[in-house]
Formats: sequence, C-alpha cells, structure tokens
Amino acid sequence: MAMNVQREVAALERLTVGELRERFAELFGETTRTGNRTWLIRRIAWRLQARVAGGLSEAAQARAAELVDGTDLRVTAPREGSPVLVPPPQTGAVRDPRLPPVGTVLARKYKGTIIRVEVRDNGFVWDGRVFGSLSAVAQEVTGSHCNGFSFFQLTNKKGQS
Repeated sequence: MAMNVQREVAALERLTVGELRERFAELFGETTRTGNRTWLIRRIAWRLQARVAGGLSEAAQARAAELVDGTDLRVTAPREGSPVLVPPPQTGAVRDPRLPPVGTVLARKYKGTIIRVEVRDNGFVWDGRVFGSLSAVAQEVTGSHCNGFSFFQLTNKKGQS
C-alpha cells in the first residue's frame, strides 16, 4: 500500500495547478484559491500519507482540540465584503520597544526628497495621513513592500531592529 502512495505522490508532479486544486478539493472537502504548486503538492501528499498511516494519534488530536477550544479558527481568509471581527483593543497594551518615542520625527532622504514621518501614539503621520505602521509608510513612499524599520534605518549594524 505504501508503494501506491509513492506513485501517487510522484504523479502529482505531472499535474497542472488546476488539476492539483481539483485533487485538493477531493481530498480535503473544500476548495482552495492558491496557485502555489509546491504548497498544493505538499498538502496533497500529506493527506495521502495520513490516510495510509492513520493521521494524527488520538493524543495529538486531543491536544489540538484543547489548543483550539474557544478559538475562532479559520482555514481560509474571509471573502471580500464579509464582516471581519476585530478583537477589542487591549487595555494597557505594551508599545513596541523598537519604536522611537511619541513625537519623534523620523527623516530619510529617498530619491532626492526628504521623507519626514511623525511618530504618534495611534500610528505614523506622513503627508497629512495616518498610517498604522512604518512599513505602510515605506510602501506608500516606494511603491513596493519593504521593512519600515530598515527603510527608516532604525536597525542596528547586524540588521536587527
């Protein structure tokens, strides 16, 4: 029986992404929107092997159920337009110690322009708008994603924030 699983896993390499998604839906009972071939192959191979080997032990299943108990666990992201539940803000939330004090103005020269960002308690102000993170500001400035701490040169020489 193990030899059949090896053949099936090897056959996955020859399938298109569309065929892999169909196979995923057959095995997991739900669709997926991913186009990541490697992820699909690994998940399908895991499911095939779990069926033969019996999956998780009862102790592992009990522990997983214990960890998940009372938690809203999603397998897929909510569809566009569906309500998203946001947990209430924590009282006395600890501020990220890597951030400079509130009121600090960060300045960086980018493509001949000085970018000035004010650190506030509720985010970062640049160009009259409030952003939730330094990375969001850096993305707006550069047009591509980059680490906000690195962009504003708030990292030490080893690259750590």
